[in-house]
Parts: sequence; structure tokens; C-alpha cells
Amino acid sequence: MARKNYSEEFRRQAVDLYESTPGATVGGIAEDLGIVRGTLRHWLEVYGTGKKTAADGTLTSSPLQSKKPSSASSSAPAGETPEQKIARLEARVDELENETTKLTTEREILQRAAKYFGRGDALVSRFQFVADNSATFEVKRLCELVEIERSSYYAWLKAAPAREARAAADAELAERIRAVHAEDNTCGAPRITAELNDNTAAGERVNHKRVARVMRLEGIRGYVKKRRVRTTIPEPSGQKYPDLLRRDFTAERPNERYVGDITYLPLADGTNLYLASVIDCYSRRLAGWAIADHMRTELVEDALKAAAATRGSLKGAIFHSDHGSVYCSKDYAKLCRKLGVTQSMGAVGSSADNALAESFNATMKREVLQDAACWSDEPTCRRQVFHWLVRYNTRRRHTWCGYLSPSTYEARRAATLPTAA
Repeated sequence: MARKNYSEEFRRQAVDLYESTPGATVGGIAEDLGIVRGTLRHWLEVYGTGKKTAADGTLTSSPLQSKKPSSASSSAPAGETPEQKIARLEARVDELENETTKLTTEREILQRAAKYFGRGDALVSRFQFVADNSATFEVKRLCELVEIERSSYYAWLKAAPAREARAAADAELAERIRAVHAEDNTCGAPRITAELNDNTAAGERVNHKRVARVMRLEGIRGYVKKRRVRTTIPEPSGQKYPDLLRRDFTAERPNERYVGDITYLPLADGTNLYLASVIDCYSRRLAGWAIADHMRTELVEDALKAAAATRGSLKGAIFHSDHGSVYCSKDYAKLCRKLGVTQSMGAVGSSADNALAESFNATMKREVLQDAACWSDEPTCRRQVFHWLVRYNTRRRHTWCGYLSPSTYEARRAATLPTAA
């Protein structure tokens, strides 16, 4: 915090408190008032009476009395000769000149210190001020005026080489972070940390808190978009299926449970493309997808067929969706039976019952569109969405997978899964 401007009344009251409190010490009173001892001593020199209340309550001479000239020193003693008067007045002039020099120096120091107090860390700014002016002024006086302890200043000064080393290391880390962020600007601190640690030796791994701190200082952040779009069109007359997942979007092995949904892909001319997805709950892998300029049943059928081609077979798997009209259609039910897929649906109007698919769609559009409201044209949309979907499986680090990509997660876990009888 910046140096306080104490009123004259406050200073006089502080002096009176010291002089009237039995057995009080300068250090004790200064600590009670939240000031440094040097400040209180200076006030005693200016405003003190030269008297002090001892521990037994008696009035005694202040131990600081010698630092304040008594009123008698400026008054002419009886029988003073002209020569003695001249000597006394010259001594008084010297005393006043010294006091003026002291106050002028103090004012100059505080004027220099003012620009330091507007910086981020007030305490560090005070230390830096003392270091920058120690060649001009006495360190002891500088510390008193900016209200820091000399021992703390010297400890800060001693640690300067270590701070410089940390700053250099942070600068080097910032460059590595920028390189990862330039490749994918949607990455936040956790995914960037995982990327950095995958490409360094074990002894050079970085902590995610340090990465987050450096990113914050350098103004580097993953893209965040706060917008919600409703994508489900319910079909009241369609077929209904029970909810077999009940918001449990996990699986013990691949190809057991899938979720899917349709999302809009808006174009600049006011039309839309549509993306249908089939996501494996085990690894969050996008097993199948389809993009079209319509929302007919063929769209979701193509996505499910693509998943069957990826896995070889979907027999025995569960596919969970919302109550969109295409998922409730007879043609889609027929395809599911043909592929050996059991359908599951959440409650009508509840996005939480299909939260995994909803989250996937939101992430895709947020990271691809970013600040844009729509894609410029259909070819651009198809190209960018395709690139993101492929990269999602093979490169994009997923929190569910321990910051591995879904494909890498499945490959590493394959050896640990028991072989089916």
C-alpha cells in the first residue's frame, strides 16, 4: 500500500500517547499505530515536550530529549554577554539549517517514491525504490520514509539473482506456450500443460499452475464463447424408448454405449448444414458422423452406419439420443435393429439427459467458429468442421482421457482390457 498522509493532529496524538503511557517504548507505540519506529522518533523530535511518564507513573525526562532542543536554548539566559548571544544564535541557525536540509531531503525522497507506489505490487515497488536510490540517499533513511524494515530490504536484494533466473525461465516457458497456442488457440492451461509435458524429459515437466500463471501474465488464453443454442426438434407422435443410461455417460470398454445428437451449422446466406454425431462413452471418440444440408432421417442413419464401419460391428451396443423426430422415426428404428443396436432416449425437453452429446456440439462450434457468427459458405464449413472432427479423435487432448486424444486413450488402454471369452 502507498505511504499514508498523517495529519498534524494524528502526529501530535501519537506523541502524546507515547509520552503519557507509563513505561511505553517507541517500538511498542509505533507497532500499535501501524507506523515504523523512525517515523515516531521524527514526530517526537518535532512535537515532543521532552517529558516521559515512567513505569511507576512519575514524570521524567524523555530519553529522546537530547534530540529536541529545549525552549531555553532559544531564550537569552540572565547575564548573557553580546559575544555569548552571538554564539548561541549562530548555533541555533546551524540547528535550523540542519533541520531544513533534513526536511528538504525527506521531501525529495518522497517525491521520487510517489511514482513507484502506483505499480502492481506495492511492497516490491518500495524495495525497488530503495534499490534505485541507495546511491543517492542513505538506505536507513529511505527505508524509514517508505516504511519498510531494512532487514526485509536486504533479504529482497539478496534474492535478486534467483528472481532473475525465474523470470528468464518464465520467459522461455511463455515462448513454448505461444508455440502450442498458435497451433490450436482453443487450448487452455490444462491442455497446454499436457502438450508441453508430452514433449519434454521427465525432469523438465511443468506444473499446470505455473503454466496458468504465465499464460495469465502474458495474456494467453483458450477461446471461450458464452452462447447457448437449442438444436432439438421433438416429435410427439414418434416412437419412445426408455432411458438406459440415466445420465451415466461411462462404459467399461469401447463399443458398449454411444450417444448422439444433431446440431446446426449456420451459413452466411441464412441457410444451415447439419451435423449428426455418434460418440463412444468409453473414450469420447467420435465413432461416426455425417454432414448434410437437411435434417431427414438419412442424416442420422449415415452417422450410425459410419460408426458401424469404424467399429466393424455395433451389435449389442446402446445408442442414446434425445427425442428428435429423426431418432423417433420407424426407418431409424429399423436400421438400429439391423445393426443390433438398442435405442435409448432421455426425457423430453431435458438437455442434461444427453449432456455428453450437447457438450460435444457446443465445444466443436465454439472452437471452430470462435468469434464468427456463421461460416462464410458451405465448402468452408465442411472443410473446417471435417478438420476439427478428425483432429478431435487423433490430436485434441480430452480431459476425460487424462489429456490424451480419444484414439491414443483407446490404444493405451487396449492392452489392459481383459480379452473376451
